Amino acid sequence: MLKDQDRIFTNLYGMHDRSLKGAMKRGHWNGTAEIIKRGRDTIIEQVKASGLRGRGGAGFPTGLKWSFMPKQSDGRPSYLVINADESEPGTCKDREIMRHDPHTLIEGALIASFAMNANTCYIYIRGEYIREREALQAAIDECYDAGMLGKNAAKSGWDFDLYLHHGAGAYICGEETALLESLEGKKGMPRMKPPFPAGSGLYGCPTTVNNVESIAVVPTILRRGPEWFAGFGRPNNTGTKLFGISGHVNNPCVVEEAMSIPLKELLERHCGGVRGGWDNIKAVIPGGSSVPLLTKEQCDDAIMDFDWLREQRSGLGTAAVIVMDKSTDVIKAIWRLSKFYKHESCGQCTPCREGTGWMMRVMDRLVRGEAEVEEIDMLLSVTKQVEGHTICALGDAAAWPIQGLIRAFRDEIEDRIKAKRTGRVSAVAAE
Repeated sequence: MLKDQDRIFTNLYGMHDRSLKGAMKRGHWNGTAEIIKRGRDTIIEQVKASGLRGRGGAGFPTGLKWSFMPKQSDGRPSYLVINADESEPGTCKDREIMRHDPHTLIEGALIASFAMNANTCYIYIRGEYIREREALQAAIDECYDAGMLGKNAAKSGWDFDLYLHHGAGAYICGEETALLESLEGKKGMPRMKPPFPAGSGLYGCPTTVNNVESIAVVPTILRRGPEWFAGFGRPNNTGTKLFGISGHVNNPCVVEEAMSIPLKELLERHCGGVRGGWDNIKAVIPGGSSVPLLTKEQCDDAIMDFDWLREQRSGLGTAAVIVMDKSTDVIKAIWRLSKFYKHESCGQCTPCREGTGWMMRVMDRLVRGEAEVEEIDMLLSVTKQVEGHTICALGDAAAWPIQGLIRAFRDEIEDRIKAKRTGRVSAVAAE
C-alpha cells in the first residue's frame, strides 16, 4: 500500500490550496533551479533510471523517448507538447492533475523542456475540459507573474514559454501526430511515421509528445531520486500510478497507488469493493475502453501493470478501470464502445473508416440476437483486417474490445442468437 508521504499528487482531491503558494507549501517548485543545473544528460539518465514508462497508454520508456531529441540544434527550435486531450472513455486521471494540482505539470514541463533543449512547450487540452483549462491557465499566469516561467525561468538560466491550447473535442486528437496537425491549425488526422516527431514534429521541428501524468511526476522523481521511484512495482513496471475506477463499485474514485497492485486490493481498499461483492464481477476493462476486457477468473489474479496485462492479451492503457457486475449486458456495453470508435474515426484510412461502421452494425445485430452464429467468426475476421492496417492505433482500439468480447463471452452471444430464434425472451438483450 502506498503511504501518504510517497504520494506525488498531494492535492488530487482539491482539499488544499491549488495556487502557487499552496503548491510550494507542499514541496513543489522546491529547488527547481538546482535540478536544472544538473544538466540535460543527468536529468535524462535519472528519468531512465527511475523506470518511468509513459502514462498515456502505450507505456513507452519516458527517458528513452526524451533521448531521441537532437542534442545540438540545426537551427530549428525544439518543442515539448503535452497531450492533455484525455478523451479515452473511462479515463479521468489527468483532469484531476490539471484541476487540483496544476503546478506539478507546469514544473514538470519546465524541467522536461530543458532536458530536451526546448524553449517552448504547448499543452493541448481536451475541448470539453473548460474548468480544467481555467485552473491550468490561472496557474500558468501565476507562474509568469512569479518569474517561474518566461525569461530565466525559476532563476535557472533557461528561458521558457508555456502555452495552453484548447482542442475542439475530437478523440482522434489524442493521437500524437493528429494532435500536432490540430495544433498547427489543420484537420486532426494522424500523420504517417516516419518521420517521427523527434525528427520532424510540430512545424517540422524536433518535438516530443508526452502525457500529462508522465510529465507531472518528473520533478518529484528528480527531487527524491530515481531509486525511490523505481522501488514501487515490479521491474520494468515501476513507480506510482493514478488509477481511475468507475462502474459497478461502491465508491468510484481516482487514486494514486503503487504500480503492480493487485486489482482486487485496488478495488477493495479504495472503492469499497465491487457492488454486490467480488463474486458479482462479470468483466473488468483494466485500461480505458480500447483494451480487451478481463473475465472474472482473470480478475482474481490480476496485477495492475503493463506486462502482466499484456500477457493476458489486454493492457494497462491509461489505467482507467471499468468494472461491470453481473447485471451488465456485456454485449451491449461493447456495442456502445464500437459506436464510439465509429463516430470518432477520422476517415483517413479505409479499413478504419469502413471497418468501424461495419463492426458497429454487426454488433448492433448481436445485441438484439438477430444475427447468424457464423457472423461471430466473420466479425472476428473483420477486426483482424482492421487491426494493424491503419496509420494510427484507432483501428486497433476499435477492434480489441470486440476481440475481447468474443474470446470471453462467445457462448453468451450464441445463446442470445439461439434464444431469439426459439422466442425465449429471458436471454434477449435488455431494452
